[in-house]
Amino acid sequence: MAPARIALDVMGGDKAPDAILRGALAACDPQGRWKLPVERLLLVGDQAVIRERLAALGGDPGFASLHASQVVGMGESPASALRGKPDSSIAKMIGATKQGAAGAAVSMGNTGAVVGAATLGLGTLPGVLRPGIAVTIKLTGKPLTIIDMGALLEPKPESLLQFGVMGAIWSKALLGVAEPRVGLLNVGEEEGKGTDTLKAAWKLLQAAPVRFAGNVEGNDLFQDKADVVVTDGFTGNVVLKLLEEFAGFMLKLTVGELAQGGIQVPPTALAGVKRSIDYSEYGGALLLGVNGVVIIGHGRSDETAVANALALGARALDADVNGRIVAGLQGAQRTAPAV
Repeated sequence: MAPARIALDVMGGDKAPDAILRGALAACDPQGRWKLPVERLLLVGDQAVIRERLAALGGDPGFASLHASQVVGMGESPASALRGKPDSSIAKMIGATKQGAAGAAVSMGNTGAVVGAATLGLGTLPGVLRPGIAVTIKLTGKPLTIIDMGALLEPKPESLLQFGVMGAIWSKALLGVAEPRVGLLNVGEEEGKGTDTLKAAWKLLQAAPVRFAGNVEGNDLFQDKADVVVTDGFTGNVVLKLLEEFAGFMLKLTVGELAQGGIQVPPTALAGVKRSIDYSEYGGALLLGVNGVVIIGHGRSDETAVANALALGARALDADVNGRIVAGLQGAQRTAPAV
């Protein structure tokens, strides 16, 4: 049986459609880094635009495509867009995944719209209360996955438990971490710290079939104390945006101070530092817990980020991450204490 396809939202993102199509071409280049078969991709968007831009970019290698007449803007209200644009590239991408025309969906578009369309259109995996956005960065030279990054702002303790289990399975299956350490983001390391929700989540994670590292604080993200960090979507989103902008701010400030002292630093010299907090290096963020593989890229994604996202979708499908999550959550449910 042929491997499942990956539906790609060609119209979503700040640099669409060209950066998205360049990413698709790069991912399927037989001489390139990713080498995905062309037949694994399903391009979703305005077919006239797709044909025109592919011709301008060197030609169509044989992509399958699915027409979508509408586009969800990056600044649109997700709820309004989902109601008012049923033929959007996001809606058609998720629809293709639900109907079995694809096994994974990849979009650099409006995050809220992708999360909403995926949650409503695909539903959740058996036993999953709510899905969470898992972002992987490499602050200490090792992959660090933080979940949730904005899908669920006020989770129940049981959802935080599920985030920990799903994140650990993801880290092991896709990132190669043999025994992922799961930490709970909190205001102190001691067991009794934090809100009632965090205290209850601590007890659940301690009893879960994961390697629980206890509470971790914000500064511990830079200390290699966990491979997976569990948090609510509000806090996680703030952490991610702060990391992204503060890193750029500090690099600019440092280069400026060195220049005043007569030391010129080439921009390429600090490229590795920037990549350490760029989750597009891992292919974007995975919406863990939905009944399908859904990857959400950064709106500013370039062709490399798009190609990484497509390759990640292929690996997640081939590794049956969702099947492993279902089994893992069943084990966690058996060991969960009353809270």
